[in-house]
Amino acid sequence: MATSVKNNFLNPALVSNLQQALLRRKDSVQEQQHHNRANEPTKASSKPVVLVTNGDGIDSLGLTLLVEALLCDALLDVHVCAPETDRSVCGHSVTTGETLAVCSVQVGGANAYQVSADCVSLALSGALFSWSKPVLVISGLNKGTTCGYDTLYSGAVAGAREALICGVPSLCISLNWEKNVSCESDLKDAVTVCLPLIHAAIRDIQKGIFPKNCFLNIGIPSCPLTNKGVKVTRQSPQRSSLSWQAVSTNKNPSAGHYMSNQQSLGIMLAQLGRDASAAAAARRLNSNRKNVEVESVGVAGKFSSQQTIKKYFRMELTEKEQQDIEEDLDSRELEEGFVTVTPLSLYANVHMEIQSSVSSWLAIALSGDQ
Repeated sequence: MATSVKNNFLNPALVSNLQQALLRRKDSVQEQQHHNRANEPTKASSKPVVLVTNGDGIDSLGLTLLVEALLCDALLDVHVCAPETDRSVCGHSVTTGETLAVCSVQVGGANAYQVSADCVSLALSGALFSWSKPVLVISGLNKGTTCGYDTLYSGAVAGAREALICGVPSLCISLNWEKNVSCESDLKDAVTVCLPLIHAAIRDIQKGIFPKNCFLNIGIPSCPLTNKGVKVTRQSPQRSSLSWQAVSTNKNPSAGHYMSNQQSLGIMLAQLGRDASAAAAARRLNSNRKNVEVESVGVAGKFSSQQTIKKYFRMELTEKEQQDIEEDLDSRELEEGFVTVTPLSLYANVHMEIQSSVSSWLAIALSGDQ
């Protein structure tokens, strides 16, 4: 409604000025009210809060597909905090003495942050998100198995383990991705297979009947939709073989690896200035020494004490063949086509009580008899 002032024999110019003043005041009041509404604290969502991370990096298709599926029925409040690059075999590392860069992005329709490292620790610290604690942390969907001793190397498993350390229930979900065989549609099918387990976990966490003192490492077989069922398994003693090969030259790291190490590089550059004098002195002392680059000990031969031997090696992971593996072990049952659910604790071995409690929970969760 327009603001007006009745003309009771007032000067027309004065009336016009009053009208303009009243309009400006109205606009100012409306602007202030809008500002106040925008700055009101956001009301806490009544939906269960779920934090999703992974080991493959923020741009991985498995992460996007999982987040999209979790948001599909609008029953969950989904947040994402994942590494900016592939951290599949980085294990449980902790960054100290460096500043972490965090960048906001969108993943599958959810608000997300990409972080150089320590994603779960930062996300659960209270410094990044407004909520105090999620109901569940999911590390997935990751490409590649996380069975046996490979769980000690896996960045994906480390994300779920960090959540347990922080007192939050967690799942690690991985697809048994077969090189030159698996395709993107398998990732989508794997999400379909794991969703009932995720929703059962959230429901029973809220009821207080989800297994405690462990997190669940879930393996999806390479053909997800034709799986033979779900089995509670034990961690096998299997691991990928580490193959070290001598190489002739030190190849430059990839651009992606270079960018991921910019923080460490900055520290080293700063140190160069402080070490300049010492380095110059060292060069003078070693001016008569010769660097000899060799490919292996076999071709190195013997060198005098005045020579420095420099060698280069490159490591590759190769799958170890399974031999005489017992039943109910994760790697065997996954290869047999079962969805494996392996409870992992913070201790060396999972107690039989935990194994039993997970088996009992899974039987009830999958039966739908609540």
